[in-house]
Amino acid sequence: MCGIAGIYNINKEPVSIEKLLAMTRVIRHRGPDDEGFLVANPQKNHFQHAHHDETITEIKAVTSQLEQTEPGYLCFGFRRLSILDLSPKGHQPMCDEDSGNWIVFNGEIFNYIEIREELKRNGFQFRSGSDTEVILKAYRFWGEACLSQFNGMWSFSLWDQQKQRLFCARDRFGIKPFFYSFNGKSFVWGSEVKQLLETGLSREVNEEVIFKSLKIGSYLINSNNSYFKSIKILPHSHFLIADETGIEIKPYYDLNFTDFETSKLSFEEACEAYRELFADAVRLRMRSDVEVGSALSGGLDSSAIVSLASGYTSQKFKTFSSYYNNELQYDERKWIHLLAEKTGVEDHYVSAGAEQVLRDLETITWHHDYPVPGSSPVAQYYVMQLARKEKVTVMLDGQGSDEITGGYNHAFYRYYADLLRQCKWGRFVNEYPDYVKYNPKGGLFAKLVKLGAVSLFSESRLYKEEAKRNLINPTTLIYNDYSIFDNIKDLPIGKLSNFLYNQMMSTSIQTLLHFEDRNSMAHSVESRVPFLDYRFVEFAFSLPSHYKIHKNFGKYIHREALKTVVPKEIMERKDKIGFLAPGERFWMRGEMKPMLDSLFRSTEFKNRSIFNQKLILEKWNEYQAGNDKNASLLWQVMALELWFRKFTS
Repeated sequence: MCGIAGIYNINKEPVSIEKLLAMTRVIRHRGPDDEGFLVANPQKNHFQHAHHDETITEIKAVTSQLEQTEPGYLCFGFRRLSILDLSPKGHQPMCDEDSGNWIVFNGEIFNYIEIREELKRNGFQFRSGSDTEVILKAYRFWGEACLSQFNGMWSFSLWDQQKQRLFCARDRFGIKPFFYSFNGKSFVWGSEVKQLLETGLSREVNEEVIFKSLKIGSYLINSNNSYFKSIKILPHSHFLIADETGIEIKPYYDLNFTDFETSKLSFEEACEAYRELFADAVRLRMRSDVEVGSALSGGLDSSAIVSLASGYTSQKFKTFSSYYNNELQYDERKWIHLLAEKTGVEDHYVSAGAEQVLRDLETITWHHDYPVPGSSPVAQYYVMQLARKEKVTVMLDGQGSDEITGGYNHAFYRYYADLLRQCKWGRFVNEYPDYVKYNPKGGLFAKLVKLGAVSLFSESRLYKEEAKRNLINPTTLIYNDYSIFDNIKDLPIGKLSNFLYNQMMSTSIQTLLHFEDRNSMAHSVESRVPFLDYRFVEFAFSLPSHYKIHKNFGKYIHREALKTVVPKEIMERKDKIGFLAPGERFWMRGEMKPMLDSLFRSTEFKNRSIFNQKLILEKWNEYQAGNDKNASLLWQVMALELWFRKFTS
């Protein structure tokens, strides 16, 4: 787990060493253990492995000082967080001496041991125990198709010396980031936006992206564009080729919708397969040469991970949790203690209050490169900080479960709309009354209206209508052309599966993974997400919808398959509402109130000409009078203004 940087001048002008070093230094938090560089003129087959002040001693002895290298038009920069093969043999940039190929790699290939054994059977030899070397050899053997062999999370850049081209790729679901800029002459890339800004790129904002993320919260990270017009995102499940002709981006993976809901397994058989696949996903993600722990709330997902992971180590397994005393729903220690007693884990807690958040919010915004649109990501930041303090370098976390097994309330509307559209009257009559009676979100009329809308409209239309219904426009930006939401796919399948597909491949999970990466790496912690093992994801999508939603229970198969693993009391919980923090309901009325009041009324805020100050102050006054309707919106506006001040002023 690391941070990568690179500059490739396809016009063969020499790269600025100062810019390369700045790009690498600004992400030291992603890799405090080592740094490395490559300065190359591939056309002349001249590659210089270089070091700087924070490179480990063993590598300094056999490489050149960065500033003393000869000019090159291809440069790699690297920061290392040592996880696998802690020896100097795991240092990057890494070279495959037989081919002359070089790589910088951020992430983990969890099945690297199995791939390495297969490559050995095909005559390959290895000098390290790292998964980085496995990628280099796998590329030699399979070429671009090597990506289909990997089970893991990755963002890497590999120079192919024979083909004189750069091969860059991101993992299937976008767990690890990759940002780039290309002006026709120079291709610049890195793990974080701030790296590219270090090269002097324009800071002109992308107003369309801002508008979309304020209209629909899950659109913070959902397209190929960042908050800056000059900086793009390499989409997950894609690779990029850069050579002297320019750049080309191609997809290499997608969830195959023709396989959705095709499983013929009985429910009991599906539960057994679900349990076995998930257990293997957790087992693979326990592979590490440093200590592994886990985030833990009182919910189904993290409890399932901890219940399994704690059995895969001989060490005392550590868990890390956040709690608040504002209301019962913000304090899940009751459930966490229950699991800790059952599994014998060593539980740790943090409760960062508003005063601490006020001190750290600018720093947190800097780490994210984006506005932090809620207090939940802020709470996660402190959980990762606590893990690092306890010397845990790898954390497991539960992202992805809701997106593949129907954990969100919107999934219920799609499921019951499917029953109506497919004329499954018996199942609808048997199940829908329980949903209406026991699901606390909305009354009968609201549920019926939403059910009707979901039954009639396509998935893309539903997203556009949701954006239009958000009548509160906190900015002066007006987009009447709602085709900006056209990345939502309308597949010829059931509405629930279509909804979950878009959650996985376009909207929700991309934003959540951004929070996951930035909050963990801010503290030099690697975060792993077992629910996004691609085998497990594909299996979940193959299951019938009624295995996922049953009456008023979402994630039905998850509850049933793991009920022998997780305490019954936790598995039967119906009151769990995501990962909560009290910022929007309490902090903004308390310790944070003076800061927000000053911010919303400031001349700087008014003169930015992007905010509808009059409307925001009106909603702010309503909020202070006790109306929580626009609490999330007000936090988002605050976060956006803080981002402007940090990144554009």
